[in-house]
Amino acid sequence: MFEGFDDFEVPTEGAHIRVRRGGQGAPLLLLHGYPQTGAMWHKVAERLRDRHTLVVADLRGYGGSAKPATTPDHAPYSKRAMAADMVQVMAALGYDRFFIAAHDRGARVAHRLMLDHPSRVVAAVLLDIAPTREMYTGTTDAFAQAYWHWFFLCQAAPLPERMIGGDPRFYWLKKCGSGSAGLSPFTPEALAEYLAAWTPGTIHASCEDYRAAATIDLRHDEEDGGARVECPLRVLWGEHGVIERCFDALAEWRKRAVNVSGRSLPGGHYLAEELPDLVAEEILRFLTDKGD
Repeated sequence: MFEGFDDFEVPTEGAHIRVRRGGQGAPLLLLHGYPQTGAMWHKVAERLRDRHTLVVADLRGYGGSAKPATTPDHAPYSKRAMAADMVQVMAALGYDRFFIAAHDRGARVAHRLMLDHPSRVVAAVLLDIAPTREMYTGTTDAFAQAYWHWFFLCQAAPLPERMIGGDPRFYWLKKCGSGSAGLSPFTPEALAEYLAAWTPGTIHASCEDYRAAATIDLRHDEEDGGARVECPLRVLWGEHGVIERCFDALAEWRKRAVNVSGRSLPGGHYLAEELPDLVAEEILRFLTDKGD
């Protein structure tokens, strides 16, 4: 995976972030979701590397990045803290303005980054999410059953950590293999990286990510006073997934962003690994002619 990419760490104010960088062209930050690493982009990266310099980062708490100690308010795992990491990473690499493509938790980090640092992002593509507050306020029995992990992982430590830690491999495979495509999107190399990274430290940090989402992240949303993302935003989601079944994705994003387009793709949640050609095509088409 990522043949020819440099693999290194970048220190930030609150962590150190594992980065894989390669390709050529305008900088594009790629962010992953739960419970994965930047490896989820390996198929798409091969299709983007001739047009973009790709910065593939592991979020704090995941993969090869640091797992900072938490605090009672979960601030070290707020999307604000994670977004600040990414701004600092890109600045350290010499990129003051950049594109973003992000999935799942990474897309929530990207949302916060676009609000907190609007001058940094030229345009963004988000995969298979609706805005966090709208997903909580729009919770139905169908959503709660499908996204049970949202309400499990945010429980006070150490309950979810202990339960997942009893059989972490089973949990990972069950959680990620329960969608419409099963485990078929994951190559053996990527799956090996995901499972190797699924350590007690990552399990705890990922729970903190979800605890932050249910508390301090919502407070930050409220404090925004209705601020909306101003850069061009493309939203893609799987037609066989929960976003399609439970939300009107474009309507929800238009509450949070000024310039939104998007559509469903014929897949499930893990679109970048299930439909890499289509995802790469969507990203390249959308980002073309949007540079400074």
